[in-house]
Amino acid sequence: MPGFAKRMKTMEKSATIIRNLFGAMNDPNLISFGGGAPAREALPIDIVREIANDVLTTGKRGVEALQYGGVMGLRDLREAVVGQLLEPKGIAAKADNILITSGGLEGINLLCQLFIDPGDVILVESPTFVHCVEIFEMFQAKCVSVAMDGNGMVPEDLEEKIRRYKPKMVYVIPTFHNPTGRTLSLERRERIAQLGSEHDVIILEDDPYRDIRYSGTDLKPIKAFDRTGHTVLANSFSKIFSPGARLGYVLAGDDVTSKLFDAKTATNSHTSMLPQVICAEFFKRGFYPAHHRMICDLYRERRDTMIECIDRFFPQGTKRTFPDGGLFTWAELPGGINTTDLLAEATSNPSVKVAFVAGEGFFIEGGGMGSNCMRISFGAVPPEKIRLGAEKLGNFICSKLK
Repeated sequence: MPGFAKRMKTMEKSATIIRNLFGAMNDPNLISFGGGAPAREALPIDIVREIANDVLTTGKRGVEALQYGGVMGLRDLREAVVGQLLEPKGIAAKADNILITSGGLEGINLLCQLFIDPGDVILVESPTFVHCVEIFEMFQAKCVSVAMDGNGMVPEDLEEKIRRYKPKMVYVIPTFHNPTGRTLSLERRERIAQLGSEHDVIILEDDPYRDIRYSGTDLKPIKAFDRTGHTVLANSFSKIFSPGARLGYVLAGDDVTSKLFDAKTATNSHTSMLPQVICAEFFKRGFYPAHHRMICDLYRERRDTMIECIDRFFPQGTKRTFPDGGLFTWAELPGGINTTDLLAEATSNPSVKVAFVAGEGFFIEGGGMGSNCMRISFGAVPPEKIRLGAEKLGNFICSKLK
């Protein structure tokens, strides 16, 4: 067999982290705080069944759902994105500037096809979403970290890194950040958009958790402050509709949209039509507002339960975030506990059997950064299991400090 492409070597570390993550998620005997999947109760199964039955018994719409489609995606789905997801957030957009993608990650992959050559620098938050690092490394980019604090990516450090490294792209998750749950402040959003324009750098705004806010004040996306087309917004329907539908979208200026068309054509021609049609009908028939309220109420209860349990059962000195939305909190443990080792023990010990994601893999710097941290996902776990799992895990951590 011929040798694999060099890109497979450059992405080896991040690919290993992701393989291990999904391995833990698939053990049915675990209480898993590890994955990022939405709750089963948040999936609109009955609504989708109703829509699918209607669509597939209606000649024109049924044929449209099962036939080839346009490269940019279904027109009425793109119009729903503009009218129901973007305009309420302060973004003036046109359907012609929306590309429907096969999940949020495909949008990021396509943007890398447009902009990234081997050796290009991409600036990312520290910590950051490891799955996107895998994509960046597949394109043989060099990722450089930018400092974060409680208000998200630090603009002063970002500007210094832009001047030093001359990056092609800045990757940022501004709202209910994965893995920390933090949210970028409004002032920083505006400043980051300005920095992209001033230094001719693409700001890739990845915002898949934005629409599941259940406390605090809504904030305009970075894209709302973009005046030059340097900010590109990538988003997903996975958390508000269905991850299995594999639907996302990209909003960009005319020049970028034109090139996205070409990259999409060369990649897979168009996104699957059946989920597009069902998702478009979900919005057109007015199901989204009530569904959105339901999932926000659901995740608020689970967030509150998880935070209460961390504060009650984890050792004194534990630091954790309090997210106003999304699916994750981030905990920093005292006493020099290594969470990679802790994870191996917690998942194999029959009296614990609780999974989470160890923090070290989210830091591209290496050198033990985040070794005492963990990402804890509460989205897919019912409150009673959150209580049981957090108590078991907290007691196990406390036993390590005695």
